[in-house]
Amino acid sequence: MIALRSFVFVALFYLWSVFVAVGLSPVLFGPRRWTMALIGMWGKGIVWLLEVCCDVRVDVRGKEHMPKGAALVASKHQCMFDVFAQFAWLPDACFVTKKELMWIPFFSWWARRAQMIVVNREGHATALRKLMRDSKERFVDDRQLLIFPEGTRMAPGAPPDYKPGVAALYRELDVPVHPVATNSGVHWPKHGFIRRPGTIVFEYLEPIMPGLKRAEFMRLLQDRIETASNGLLDL
Repeated sequence: MIALRSFVFVALFYLWSVFVAVGLSPVLFGPRRWTMALIGMWGKGIVWLLEVCCDVRVDVRGKEHMPKGAALVASKHQCMFDVFAQFAWLPDACFVTKKELMWIPFFSWWARRAQMIVVNREGHATALRKLMRDSKERFVDDRQLLIFPEGTRMAPGAPPDYKPGVAALYRELDVPVHPVATNSGVHWPKHGFIRRPGTIVFEYLEPIMPGLKRAEFMRLLQDRIETASNGLLDL
């Protein structure tokens, strides 16, 4: 039964995504806020489909720590759902996407209109400078930059592997960092189509204010995210 319900969800997920990306593409000719509102609606639709099809509920905790203005949102990354779920509730989020994805029709149009940040990961120092410049431009509009400190999806409970890029952003951008814990990979695995019933939690933790030394910041960020995420694994 779980396999059947998961298959139905995956089918409806792609139908819903194609309907929004293609069928509602005229929205791209309007103001950016229309695009962001529709991306948020898309995310909410996926949350609804998860509950109806797979009995997977989504619980957002720590709303008192959720950013309302310019901020870095550093989130645990366990599955694809983490990439787009937070558009359903963050005020005006953007994320960093790799240059290669901008060749994909419709995705690239939506990403450009939403003013996501595009980087060439092989550019190293040049890419980092562009990331800093683009991030500062987004913060003028009080947007939230969503990043994954580990850079890739990690299985629930796997040893953490935090990359130094988040520390560079923290130092250069001088804005609060809002850690986010999750157990999403328990119910939406990294591979395969099975969606396991239960509760996916996104927990916003106490923000880390600017001014800490690099090592102290990295230790605090990892400790907060990992401790909270591991505490969610039994849900």
